[in-house]
Amino acid sequence: MLNEQQQTHLLVRFAREQLVPDVTSSDWQAFEQRLTQYLPALTNELSTVYGERADFLNFLAMLLKAAYQAWQERPNALKVQDAEHEHNPDWFSSEKMVGGVCYVDLFAGNLQGIIQKIPYFQELGLTYLHLMPLFKCPEGQSDGGYAVSSYREVNPSLGTIEDLRAVAQALKAAGITLVVDFIFNHTSNEHSWAQEAVKGNPHYQDFYYFFPDRRMPDAYDLTVREIFPDQHPGAFSQLEDGRWVWTTFNSFQWDLNYSNPATFTAMAEEMLFIANLGVDILRMDAVAFIWKQLGTDCENLPQAHALIRAFNAVARIAAPSLLFKSEAIVHPDKVVQYIAPNECQLSYNPLQMALLWNSLATREVNLLQQALERRHNLPAHTTWVNYVRCHDDIGWTFADEDAAEFGINGFFHRQFLNQFYVNRFAGSFARGVPFQDNPVTGDCRISGMCAALVGLEQHDPLAIERIMLLHSVALSSGGLPLIYLGDEVGTLNDYEFANDPHKAEDSRWVHRPQADAVRYEQRHDLASDAGKIFNRLLNLIQIRKNTPALGGTQLMSFNARNPHVLGYWRGAKERVLVLANFSEHAQGVSALTLSALPETVRDLVSQNSVTVVNGVKLAPYQFLWLSIPIST
Repeated sequence: MLNEQQQTHLLVRFAREQLVPDVTSSDWQAFEQRLTQYLPALTNELSTVYGERADFLNFLAMLLKAAYQAWQERPNALKVQDAEHEHNPDWFSSEKMVGGVCYVDLFAGNLQGIIQKIPYFQELGLTYLHLMPLFKCPEGQSDGGYAVSSYREVNPSLGTIEDLRAVAQALKAAGITLVVDFIFNHTSNEHSWAQEAVKGNPHYQDFYYFFPDRRMPDAYDLTVREIFPDQHPGAFSQLEDGRWVWTTFNSFQWDLNYSNPATFTAMAEEMLFIANLGVDILRMDAVAFIWKQLGTDCENLPQAHALIRAFNAVARIAAPSLLFKSEAIVHPDKVVQYIAPNECQLSYNPLQMALLWNSLATREVNLLQQALERRHNLPAHTTWVNYVRCHDDIGWTFADEDAAEFGINGFFHRQFLNQFYVNRFAGSFARGVPFQDNPVTGDCRISGMCAALVGLEQHDPLAIERIMLLHSVALSSGGLPLIYLGDEVGTLNDYEFANDPHKAEDSRWVHRPQADAVRYEQRHDLASDAGKIFNRLLNLIQIRKNTPALGGTQLMSFNARNPHVLGYWRGAKERVLVLANFSEHAQGVSALTLSALPETVRDLVSQNSVTVVNGVKLAPYQFLWLSIPIST
């Protein structure tokens, strides 16, 4: 039986025989070095999915040819970046990293407009910019750009693929990492692959799941949940020719068939093309759904993880600095299963986001404190992406078993949260809009800009304090903070979406407004709401960047012994104790609770000295970042 080293040697020899390289070229030598390191892992992951196929070796050879071609086409500047990031694998979790996310058209008009906005991104302190879906998609209904018609063409209204390359170069020159979406669960029905499949091309028919009648769709629908029941029941849509096609999300988004290895190779080629444009991080869209298996819910299956790890290995070989960010809005135990250096190095933190809003509504931090204690710390060389709002709806993704420990019934608690955030609960400060409101099942999610959800829309005097509180946790709790651009100046809901027939049925457009020019002009006016929010947030960002203790992901919970006050420690060589009051009333933390602290500590936010011998009192929604000297 061959040992691991012998197996690796045989695999690399197989690759060399297939690729027939010039073994003296530096391109091949660098590529072969990474093949030696990562080809065994790639082969292992793919063999768990495709290994029983008679054409497995042929498939592997075609994949390696695609990878080698992409490596040869990779610009030298990116190869230099590859080496730099390999020597600093935790670059993305530094305290210097602060992210922003926006739609290109809504924020800047087009890709050239993004370049013109770079001075603003630098003013805000961004080092990471996620541009929402910008590839070619159908006109009208496109699920906000998540129905891709071509991965090699930009939406014409935004510019060209060369404009995207120019954006990547300009952002790199400004020290800003570029993030785009990799929609790899599905394409639009206008993609050339889909069009060829409809015409009967057998090669492309196997890229999707087609069924001649309802027999198999009915069998799958017994166990597959409906994601957007308002759009279509079940997970399938009927074509004009009578066939049914798998459409998890919308009828115009056709799920890709990864049981066909040619689909994997084709998508790997698209991934590497995007990487070679200068994209640094791919937001891996809908990771939970990419593998289908009869009799299951077709979510979070082992083959899905194997495929993502295989994509990761391809990237390590041919685009080594490319990273993946997981978008898995599933049970908290399932979310963390996608996070690893060999799978997705970054992940959205949907549990923290949901529980921030839960704590605002309940004024209690029990579920959020529990999540920080049990579900926050991650493996080395990975990190959370912490966010307050995003382009999507807010779903209440906490685990019912976690809530039950506090005597909370998950179902009824979600009903309360939904009522609270759409202003159906007496005394609510929120002005959200329901999304996918289902009176039969009681299911509902929440749409709305941060400012509207915290009360700024109706001029609540504590709304700005709530905005700052939420962002303070995202900035200090460990991970890469992500600001949904517009929130930093208190942009309100945009109800005009209801007048657009292509958007009227999707309430998420209420929090996808055009950049509010007036608010951005007011950002330096400290008498305006926009100025108050922007300048306080800018101060927090600058403090974060100057406080190494706030880098990385690791966190240790601190029990403030007050149900309204969140507490946690950050840092090792230096320590920061964060205390955050989620109540509209002043709250205290006792001297006994703080007895391990020095008598006087410094609050990084206000730069004031804080005496703790008699305890600490926090004003409504106040937070403290207490710097604790470490005695040597």
